[in-house]
Amino acid sequence: MAGGALDAIERVLAAWLSPADRVIVEDPGHAVTFDLVAAMGLVAVPVPVDDLGIRPDGLAAALARGAGALILTPRAQAATGAAWDAGRAAEIAGVLRRYPATGVIEDDHAGPVAGVPAFSACSGRTRWVTLRSVSKSLGPDLRVAVVAGDEATLTRVAGRQALGAGWVSYQLQEVVADLWSDAETARTLATAARVYAGRGAALRSALAAHGITASGRSGFTCWVPVADEDGVASSLAAAGWAVAPGQRFRIAAPPGVRICFARLAEADAPSFAAEFARALRHRASRLD
Repeated sequence: MAGGALDAIERVLAAWLSPADRVIVEDPGHAVTFDLVAAMGLVAVPVPVDDLGIRPDGLAAALARGAGALILTPRAQAATGAAWDAGRAAEIAGVLRRYPATGVIEDDHAGPVAGVPAFSACSGRTRWVTLRSVSKSLGPDLRVAVVAGDEATLTRVAGRQALGAGWVSYQLQEVVADLWSDAETARTLATAARVYAGRGAALRSALAAHGITASGRSGFTCWVPVADEDGVASSLAAAGWAVAPGQRFRIAAPPGVRICFARLAEADAPSFAAEFARALRHRASRLD
């Protein structure tokens, strides 16, 4: 157990690596993960993603240059909403088999509300961790992440945890266990997954009607490439819509904006898409 996904990632990286070691990350990706890697004195190595997650060709190239660990998001990717399918998971596993000593962290932060099945690329690895937190599904105040992994890694993480925080609150663990075993909670989570999936599909469809391509097939976010991310975000803010300029979520990836649609009702998607299209036209005219 760890106190959330980021706590687990930090503890695992500390068990595996030393300052200045290289860590492969998805780009665009999770902004706070980028911050954590930098704060630990590690070097982030960005690898591009597409709608099925990290790209195997980019991953192979980055691993060939050397990396002590990589952080992967199998579904509900934080910036783009990407998610593996069985074929992509197998491709990633095939690339990783050529680098058995590299540690792999799979961050399944959304879990049952991601809207798509879970896949893993860790089978048979020497150093691996798969973690699932509950902040996205059960509530952000339940600072709990379940961590599975190889015995040596888990022993080192637990040993270091005992010298500091000691343990994750047993009361929080019991609350999470009770919720996970409750049939009504399971039905609520299934409903939430359907609602998020419907909102994402409605948004992507509404944007497509204006000729705008948005990524995302899981989770709560999507990514739209734009030339002027700050300008588009400002234009939308003036019209009463909030999107995030992509700079916080990317390292080498081209500009874009991140849209979180968790609270965007399907009925409101056409209005948002129309305003987004106006913002793009406005910024394009200013750039001309």
